Amino acid sequence: MSKIISSESVNIGHPDKTCDTISDAFLDEALRQDPDSQMAVECAIKNNRLFIYGEATTHAVIDYEAIARKVLRDIGYTNEFLIDKEISEQSPDIHQAVVKEELMANDQGLVYGYATDETPEFMPLPIMVAHKLMKKYDEYRRTTEFFFADAKSQVSVNYDNGIDPVHIETILISVSHSERLSNSEIHSLVMENVIEPVLREYSTYVDSKTSYKINPSGKFTIWGSFGDSGCVGRKIVVDTYGGIGRVGGGCFSSKNASKVDRSAAYYARFVARNIVSHGLARRCEIQLAYAIGEAEPMSIYYELFGTEAVSIEAIKKFVFDNFSFRPSDIIRELGLLRPIYQPTACFGHFGRKEFPWEQDKDIK
Repeated sequence: MSKIISSESVNIGHPDKTCDTISDAFLDEALRQDPDSQMAVECAIKNNRLFIYGEATTHAVIDYEAIARKVLRDIGYTNEFLIDKEISEQSPDIHQAVVKEELMANDQGLVYGYATDETPEFMPLPIMVAHKLMKKYDEYRRTTEFFFADAKSQVSVNYDNGIDPVHIETILISVSHSERLSNSEIHSLVMENVIEPVLREYSTYVDSKTSYKINPSGKFTIWGSFGDSGCVGRKIVVDTYGGIGRVGGGCFSSKNASKVDRSAAYYARFVARNIVSHGLARRCEIQLAYAIGEAEPMSIYYELFGTEAVSIEAIKKFVFDNFSFRPSDIIRELGLLRPIYQPTACFGHFGRKEFPWEQDKDIK
């Protein structure tokens, strides 16, 4: 039985992604100066106003306004922003529950990790194509004066038997642009410089029946915070698996590694990816549940979707022998006290080889 699954990606000029990027830039600056920083400083944006808010317990001296303005300039804003701040230290109630002889989970919550063998990145095909379209667009728009940073892509893929992708049905892309460009010029430039270069990698899934929709609204000249509002953590499906794997509900950006809704989600992906990359199953989803102030997860749940090549007991033993879900062990193994987070904020947190949770582990 075939079915069509769609996933989307959004570029850095989308107000939500702008806020994710600024917040992770704050986190990286804190970690550069103080690797033990406890950070959850977020922001919200609308028109020419940026509101910075949250909690920070750190020895770092952070110029929040300068960091935010640098990110905004890099995105392509030329106007000046009015910036308000409301930042306090982390609640001492939380701090005493988390920072002990061994680091404990910073909050309760559920996280999921997912992997599939349908792409070399062990990610679902729709979200990988959508992210690569946005990354290619961002590279291209920076070479022109006529395209801007706000953009979205959406990719619909036909799956045979619910497991194997067989055909890309539709590519949808909407990009912000200058008034000087006509719709036909936008269509031809985006096809030539964005869509066609990306789809060369996926030529086996594309044919004359593949449909392309480019700027179907007809006009997208008001972009970013002047066309929409934004805040941190509103694109958690874009950040993860494009709607194919489940998400626990907590966002990633702005949070340091003691927050298990970030670090444990990365680790769950790391484990699921290694189960698939080592041939134990074709698809794997792992759910972890944590309690604040405790190190071991309350539960670990495995879903193999009937694709396992060995017994579930053998997979559990594989995980038990090679992985630890305690926050301190996760942080140590993946090196999560480093300033590596700003690049995660756009184009997905998973499926990118530059991140430590996207590596094969040497297995016992």
